[in-house]
Amino acid sequence: MKSTTKATFKSDVLDSSKTVLLDVWAPWCAPCRGMNPIIDTLHEEVKDSVDIVKLDASTEMELVQQLGVTGLPTFLAFKGGKIVGSIVGATSKANLEKIIA
Repeated sequence: MKSTTKATFKSDVLDSSKTVLLDVWAPWCAPCRGMNPIIDTLHEEVKDSVDIVKLDASTEMELVQQLGVTGLPTFLAFKGGKIVGSIVGATSKANLEKIIA
């Protein structure tokens, strides 16, 4: 699973030919850490068709603001460079599957 920064966001997320699930998280965020096993499982299941990209909100605050993220964790689904779904807060694998479908 790759991580993105402001410098690589365009190529990692916006220009991807695949659907991208952006996981906006922070190391100090307990619900974010709690989502890691779910994200890891989902990644193994969808890695051929969906890129899961992590964005560390604690080091990329400017990009987080540009994306309009107000809570952590936030999951944003991108297709063709556009946001097509979002979830704020810890959630189920099934809900993540819905926004990337």
